[in-house]
Amino acid sequence: MSDPLRFYGVGLPYLPQEGYPGKLIVVEGQDGSGRSTQVRLLARYLELRGHAVVETGLARSNLIADVIEESKQGHTLGERTMSLLYATDFADQVENVILPSLGSGAVVLADRYLFSLVARSTVRGLDPHWVRTLYGFAPVPDAIFYLRVPPQTLLYRAFGKSGRLDYWESGMDLALSTDRFTSFLEYQQRIYTIMETLCDEYGFHVLDGEQRVDLIQEQLRRAVTAVIEEGGQPGSALGDR
Repeated sequence: MSDPLRFYGVGLPYLPQEGYPGKLIVVEGQDGSGRSTQVRLLARYLELRGHAVVETGLARSNLIADVIEESKQGHTLGERTMSLLYATDFADQVENVILPSLGSGAVVLADRYLFSLVARSTVRGLDPHWVRTLYGFAPVPDAIFYLRVPPQTLLYRAFGKSGRLDYWESGMDLALSTDRFTSFLEYQQRIYTIMETLCDEYGFHVLDGEQRVDLIQEQLRRAVTAVIEEGGQPGSALGDR
């Protein structure tokens, strides 16, 4: 029998609290941190080692992902409404993807988790306590890895990737500046500052996201293997900092 799941609040009380032998691994990071690339490479690695892997991320639920995308195109919804939409998406994935996958013994790789949502909502002026309470249904991951990348590097990567800066990634809805470059740097700096506080609060294992892709992947593989195959702690495999 696996240990009971721990939640950041009361969880989902109408679902069992035990019987989830799988592992929940979270990879966090800002837009352009290389997070999605690392999750994709890690999923392939674990599958080759014989593990069943399920990937999740933000705005992917069948219930409401399309609604979120349509709402972003209109740029008309308020901060609290957008937060509730993302929370609904996240809750749907917890109930219908994450918990069933953990119950089947799979490794769930989350390409971002509630932490990005907390940071985004807090930057937009919502009460930090209210936001954290909102995500009390979220199970506590077995390990959380954070790719730390400074905003200036994120700017180079974002512009180099597509030749333009995304409206939402630049925080244009906050009216920080009429210049998108300036707004991007200010917005991402604010997110960066909040993520740094979450590192200690939630026990992130921090990796230098400015390293080469293969070096980061090597560290992730070593740390995740220690958690899911050896029953150890990722910090010992990383020489945690």
